[in-house]
Amino acid sequence: MIKVPNPTDKYVGARVRMRRIMMNMSQEKLGEALGVTFQQVQKYEKGANRISASRLQQISKTLEMPPAYFFEGAPGPDVATGEGFADSAVDYVADFLSTAEGLQLNKAFARIHDARVRRRIVDLVVALADQDEKAE
Repeated sequence: MIKVPNPTDKYVGARVRMRRIMMNMSQEKLGEALGVTFQQVQKYEKGANRISASRLQQISKTLEMPPAYFFEGAPGPDVATGEGFADSAVDYVADFLSTAEGLQLNKAFARIHDARVRRRIVDLVVALADQDEKAE
């Protein structure tokens, strides 16, 4: 039987990863601060291993965020039955923002103040994505 991570564990892990990347911190550095290996940090970030309350407190302190931050927008208790608000679109956005590229793109895009320029960038990205889709 294949063990599937709990959606909440996966979500909290993704938030840990996103915050760690925002702080330009490696998994190794976070692991050192927590007294665990970088492999353990990887497991936390993927949701493969649950983060205990005391470990979450350590992570919160190290990543300079309150524990509640890691649960903001987390899937509801009915996600396993399909009645929660976490869906594939939400997962996709969280996964994208958990990558270094996604975070870097998001930060840079947010610094653009001209709404017309932002709109043109979105149009460009959509056109490139459509072009790639047609090529496949």
